[in-house]
Parts: sequence; C-alpha cells; structure tokens
Amino acid sequence: MSLTFHERVSLKPYNTFGIAVSARRFTTLSDLDDLPALLDCAPYREGPVLFLGGGSNLLFTRDYPGLVVKLELSGVRVLAEDETGVLVEAAAGEAWHPFVRSTLAEGWSGLENLSLIPGTVGAAPIQNIGAYGAEVKDTIEAVVCADLDNGGAEVVLSNADCRFAYRDSVFKREAAGRLLVTAVRFRLSKTPQVKTGYGDIAGELARMGIAEPTPLDVSEAVIRIRQAKLPDPAVLGNAGSFFKNPIVDAGHAERLIARFPAMPHYPAGEGRVKLAAGWLIDAAGLKGYRDGDAAVHDRQALVLVNHGGASGSQIRALAQKVQDTVFERYGVRIEPEPIVL
Repeated sequence: MSLTFHERVSLKPYNTFGIAVSARRFTTLSDLDDLPALLDCAPYREGPVLFLGGGSNLLFTRDYPGLVVKLELSGVRVLAEDETGVLVEAAAGEAWHPFVRSTLAEGWSGLENLSLIPGTVGAAPIQNIGAYGAEVKDTIEAVVCADLDNGGAEVVLSNADCRFAYRDSVFKREAAGRLLVTAVRFRLSKTPQVKTGYGDIAGELARMGIAEPTPLDVSEAVIRIRQAKLPDPAVLGNAGSFFKNPIVDAGHAERLIARFPAMPHYPAGEGRVKLAAGWLIDAAGLKGYRDGDAAVHDRQALVLVNHGGASGSQIRALAQKVQDTVFERYGVRIEPEPIVL
C-alpha cells in the first residue's frame, strides 16, 4: 500500500473558501489499486471519512473529526471515436477547467459553456454542474464509480441511472456515502452546435468581433464573462454561486412578477417557474453586504466571499441572513449549493 497518513493537517489549502480548519487524519488517493487497502485500514474503519475533490463546493464550519481522503486520480483517454464524435473518459481527480479546454483543443464540443467552473471532473456529475444554458448531464454517457460497501468494486452508471436534476443527482441522495465517483465518460461532438442565447454570451462575442463563433470562441466568451463578475478563489475565498436558483409554482411567480416586473424568470416545466436567486438577493439590497470578513460579493450577489479571516460559521450565518431576507421579501426560499460540514 502506498498510502501515507498524516495527523492534524490544515484544510485551508484544500477548500476554496480558505476556511482555516484541520482534519484529524489526511491522506491522498492517486491509484485505484490502493482503494481496497484504504477501505480496510483502521483510520477508514474508525471514520468518519470525507472524500475531497477540489474543495470548491464545501463550507467547513469546524475541524473535521475523521479521515479526509484527497482524490488525485488522474488520466484522460479516448474510448471510442468516429466521424461525428468521441467518447472520452476523464479520471475524477482531473481539474475541470483544464479538462474542458483540452477537449476544445482537440476539436470536440459540448463542454464550452461550462468553462472556468472550479473543481474536479469527479464532482461535476454529483452536482450536475451547469452554466450559461448548459448542464453537464447533457454530455455525460456514464459515470464510473467504486462501491465503498463492496470492497471498492467497479460500478458503471448510465446517464439515466444517475437521475440528474437541477444541481442534483443520485450521488447526493441514495448513493451518497456508498458510490465514489472515480471517472466520468463524456460523449462530445465533432459537429458543434454552439449555444449563445443565454446570459451575455452573444453580447461578449459581439464585443470580441466574432459573428460566427466556434466552441472555442464560446469558451473564451464565457471565461471573460466569469472573470469580469466572479472573484478568483485564489485571491478572494469563495465557492462560486452559493445559492441555487429557486423554482416556484406559476401562480406564485405571477404574483411576484406583478409586483416586480423586472424580475427575471424562466419556464421550468409542469406549471413551474425558475427565478434568478442573484436578482432576488440584489433587489433585496444585499449585494456587497459585509459582516466582518464574511460578505456578499459586490459584483455578483450569488457569491458569498471570505475576505481573509471569516470562519465557516460566520459564512453560514451570513447565508442564513440572505435566505431569511429573501424569504421575508418574496416568500421564496433559496437553498445553498455547497455542502455545509
């Protein structure tokens, strides 16, 4: 076994909020051959255990009392290819944005609208990450997992098996704590149909002087938009969008729109309407609100930030204030995206 265990390790470098907490025990997993031994070792059996990817969808509110396993599984390989597309498998520990850019460099499209999202490939299906009119479920062929209750045996889930929903999947529900994502298989296209109708992509492409964009152009536009309004976690601690866009029934939406005609809203199927959480927070007067080092970002109200010394509990308290204020004003409950530990 090539696993090495460390005691009382700071997790500040391993979470994008930059919260200064520590793990009782810490190790890295870079070879799946070591997984059976990990599952049989005393630190794992004693628990609790947290498998950690990029740390971009977590809020630590205290020291972790058990074992943190940093997933560093790496590798990208083509499983199948023809004239129209490619099936490519990426290991769970691969950084998401560099993987996206590598697919575009190969001439494969499908992931361009998801450029610059922080985190790892393995986290993408768990959260069903999405941005600018695209969700990762639209390109996922299958997800390769290790069954932690069965010695790490490989299990391959089809797209349908994953039961994807808005920022949700089976990995956050029935399979949580049992199936560990080890790789993801993507079906990407060589005959792209770019999506430019969401957000300011079309406007940014126009500013770039591009009339007939390629997938790489769309990626560049998305990167520029995100960099203009979202803080870099390396500079200002954050976990990206902290709140999900709420979905309400059509009647509730109609009443709100009558009161607030400028409120953005989108069809969500079956008499449901999706509202923009960022707009709700901004219109409630909370954009730029700061309590100590915990703050609502001054350019994007969906993002909570750590100005350096905020604790996880302070960030959580700020999130609760935002949720309560939005509910009092609009009767709408907004839910956090990150996992709060």
